[in-house]
Amino acid sequence: MKNGSGNSELNETEAIYCMGCGAEIQTNNPDERGYTPKTAYEKGLANGALYCQRCFKLRHYNQLEKVQTNKEEFMAILNGISDEDALVINVVDVFDIAGSIIPGIQRLTGHNDLVLVTNKIDLLPKALNPNRIKNWLKKFVRQQGIQVKDILLVSGVKNRAVDELFEEIERLRNGRDVYVVGVTNVGKSTLINALIKSRGIQGEWITTSQYPGTTLDIIQIPLTEDQHLIDTPGIIADGQLTAQLDFASLKQVLPKHEVKPRVYQLNPEQTLFVGGVARFDYLSGPKQGITLYMSDALSIHRRKLEGSDAFYQKHVGELLTPPQAGEEQNGFPELVAHSFKVGQPSDIAVSGLGWINLKQPGHVRLWAPKGTDVLMREPLI
Repeated sequence: MKNGSGNSELNETEAIYCMGCGAEIQTNNPDERGYTPKTAYEKGLANGALYCQRCFKLRHYNQLEKVQTNKEEFMAILNGISDEDALVINVVDVFDIAGSIIPGIQRLTGHNDLVLVTNKIDLLPKALNPNRIKNWLKKFVRQQGIQVKDILLVSGVKNRAVDELFEEIERLRNGRDVYVVGVTNVGKSTLINALIKSRGIQGEWITTSQYPGTTLDIIQIPLTEDQHLIDTPGIIADGQLTAQLDFASLKQVLPKHEVKPRVYQLNPEQTLFVGGVARFDYLSGPKQGITLYMSDALSIHRRKLEGSDAFYQKHVGELLTPPQAGEEQNGFPELVAHSFKVGQPSDIAVSGLGWINLKQPGHVRLWAPKGTDVLMREPLI
């Protein structure tokens, strides 16, 4: 297994790994993962804190070099877990539950116990009853055919329920290693750093950022002399909107603070544009309030349905952002329509973006970038 810390007694045949992302350190090729200049390598060995150049730039300058774990590497790591006797923690994003549950997680983890940890709970309105969210999640995972030992609601950023999570890990692991898995943008590495700090260990072990694919390989953190907490690389889920965006656009789409519900009164044949990444058409039904749960950095534009196609083509990348100007010419996919006939209160969720809530029946159409998952579900709130 791989160790996430530096080793000042490194010899020529011993590999050493970046403390921040888990990549094997190398000093020869600046274009490959794990590169660090020889001077930084020697300095890192001396002080026991060795990071690759990519992690150094992320930690100190918030600059990201595009090196990511590919899907084959990610699946190989998950398949390897099924051969271990371990406790598996699947971290999901409360703002993208369906999109951040790893497809086939039960099969990939084999006989191992599975705990579902729903992160970023601090982004939901404070008045929300946590028990309602937990009951909703229990029903949802049953519908997906997933069996879990427990479901916890946490916030790695706000350090909410982190001690409770650690206590549950200790209760369930029975001397086993603990694997923490999740797709990108669920806050997995931030949560692990919070767990480490809750045990009185100072410093940030794992490099964190708002960008997808920060962790590149497994990072092994000792719980005892023989057992470890193991961070694994995330993979960009194919159906997530975030897979379609550049880094500037991610800042607008990913919420950073408690999301305030935004309510718009709509008549039939009215449209809401969510920046340039989504569009909601209210085709028919009674006048009603439509509630959006999305990042407050996203501008919402309401207009008549008639002429909306031309309005989008004229203003995407400028008035309607994201995508940023120029990005839509560089491969941002076209918006594709998903139609729904709503008969009872429902959410229409866009993977990686958030959701729209309707309380009355109606015929609606949700446009999202081609390849992005869109689903109708029982209301979360």
